[in-house]
Parts: sequence; C-alpha cells; structure tokens
Amino acid sequence: MGMVPAPGIVESGRIILDELDLSTLDDKVLRAVRGKELSMMVPNPRSELSPLLTVGKQISNVAYQHLGLTRKEADAKALAMLKAVQIPDVERRFNAYPHELSGGMAQRVIIAIALMCSPRFIISDDATSGLDVTVQAQVLDLMNTLVRDRGASMLFVTRDIGVTAHFCNRLAVMYGGEIVEIADTNSFFARPAHPYSVMLLSAFSHNPTLRAKWTKNPEEVSAQVAVEGCPFRHRCVRAREKCEVEHPGLTKFRERHEVRCHYPVGGRA
Repeated sequence: MGMVPAPGIVESGRIILDELDLSTLDDKVLRAVRGKELSMMVPNPRSELSPLLTVGKQISNVAYQHLGLTRKEADAKALAMLKAVQIPDVERRFNAYPHELSGGMAQRVIIAIALMCSPRFIISDDATSGLDVTVQAQVLDLMNTLVRDRGASMLFVTRDIGVTAHFCNRLAVMYGGEIVEIADTNSFFARPAHPYSVMLLSAFSHNPTLRAKWTKNPEEVSAQVAVEGCPFRHRCVRAREKCEVEHPGLTKFRERHEVRCHYPVGGRA
C-alpha cells in the first residue's frame, strides 16, 4: 500500500500485483492504484473515517476520484454500496457522521469504501478485531459474500486463528517476522506441522494437558534475541542442537503444505 509510517522504511523486496511491482511506483501512480485495484480494511474505523465528512460523502469520493463519475452518479453508487453492506435506512445513514454510527455500522462503511471500485485485491488488517462475536460473524459473512461476488482476492490478517478456520481458503502462520507454515486451511487444521502452530492451537483448546505439553514455562524461555539458528528455538519443546546453529528454510511437508522447521510435528523426530 506504500503507507509505512515513519520512521519505518521498506529496505528490499518486491510487491507484485498482476506482474506490476508496486514497490517501484511513484506516489502519483500508486495513488491511482490504491482504492481502485488495491484496497484495505482497517480494525478501527472511527480512527480512519474523517469526523468532518458524512459517511456518504467519504464513500462517494472514492468513486468520484477513481471511476470518473459525476458527483450525482458517485452519490448514487455510494447509496447502492451502503445497501450492499446491509446498512439499514441508507438515506439517513448516508448523511450521518462517523460518530453517529455503531462500531458494526462503521465497519460496514469501511467495507463499502474498500469495495467501492471492485478492486482485484483487498487487505483486511485485523478488520473485525474490535467487534463483539455476534457482529464479527455478521461482518465476516458479509465480507466473504461481497468479495466472492466481485471475483476479488483477499489477504486476511488476524490474531484470531479460530476465525481463519471458517473464513480462509489458505493460511500462513508468522513468527519473528517470517512465515513458519503455509498450507490449505483444511490441511493445516487436520495436521499442523510447526511447533508454534501447535502451540497456538493448544492455547485455544480447553485441554490443559495439551497446553502444558506444547508450552514452555516462563522461566524456561530465554530472553536472548535469536541472531542465528531458529528464532523459535527458545520457546520450542522440540528444539535440538541443530536448531541452535542452523536457520531452517521453508520446505515441503506435504502437498501444498510447507513448514520452516528442522523437526516438524508428525515428521522426523
């Protein structure tokens, strides 16, 4: 998205969208891509929505900027999008300000803005984390339907591994800034391979014996920063001498399932 706040910088790497490297684009070209081809949903809508503009105007501005519509046409498209995200009494909500909406409604406005131009790729940055369970389920179902109907793809970033079981087709688990396991969702939950993945799943379980088996006691966990070897080794119940000196690569565990571990669960001992 090209929106890394200072003092953060992107030192290297590529970001490819349909063979276009976004990291090489200047600000003017990138602004044309953001919102139209690439969009983002945020976890705290009230902090992102302008308190000075009505929600209808904030949605219609996206269509006016990227689709070349007149103000009247953009407003009409914004009303239609409010209906699509299932906000009741759309004419009144169109003229409301963000502080007049509930958390669930404000999140639906964010979804409307993100999908306004039918982008090909959408990033959801923990967008449902601030909602209660019932509203979260409704918003997730809505996001899934709208993204599917528009033929788009979504990168869903979340701290709730339980949500991924019902929402994602494929998932990647990250630890220490790198992917440690990537697999189809069904494959992952049927047979997780990285000790960190198993630790996460055991933390969500109601089985204290399972949690104890895969979690080191706090006094056993070293505070040392991993300079070499596996970054997870100080918290890993399966760590061996090799983990101390050799950083593991991402290798095939089974079909469409890769893991970054010298001793994956269910693999070699």
